[in-house]
Amino acid sequence: MTTTNSPATPRAPIEGFPPVSQVAFVVRDLERAMSLYEPFFGPFHTMDGSVSQALFRGRLCDVKLDMAFGRSGDIEIELIQWCGGESPHGEFIQAGREGIHHLQFRVEDTDAWIERVRPLGYAPFWYKRWSADIVFAYLERAGDPLVIEFLQMPHEP
Repeated sequence: MTTTNSPATPRAPIEGFPPVSQVAFVVRDLERAMSLYEPFFGPFHTMDGSVSQALFRGRLCDVKLDMAFGRSGDIEIELIQWCGGESPHGEFIQAGREGIHHLQFRVEDTDAWIERVRPLGYAPFWYKRWSADIVFAYLERAGDPLVIEFLQMPHEP
């Protein structure tokens, strides 16, 4: 296999950048997706993933989400079904898309990581501070389909 260098100036890796902790898929039918992917990532456990009063594209919005979680080794696999309201997941489905949506990185300080990736062109577009130690942010950058999520949450014992 050959690779080509892009004309962009190479950048050094971000020191201390965490490994991927989750790969998230947005799906139209959660039950169908669980059935399809259970041989690879199951068994799944489900939960209501609805979020109220999250900052989405500059406005406080509510969204109804159903979620399922499986695993592939150390990586969590998340399936998300958008059921109504405003969120990145609704935009994705309404644009006619379905499939891999974002990568999650577990971090100690979401706000600090937002600032660390800002020079790379990433900016938050969905953000929620649940408490002093539980915060999530979805980030995007122009011309790049990769959405990243930073999740600050104490690890389970």
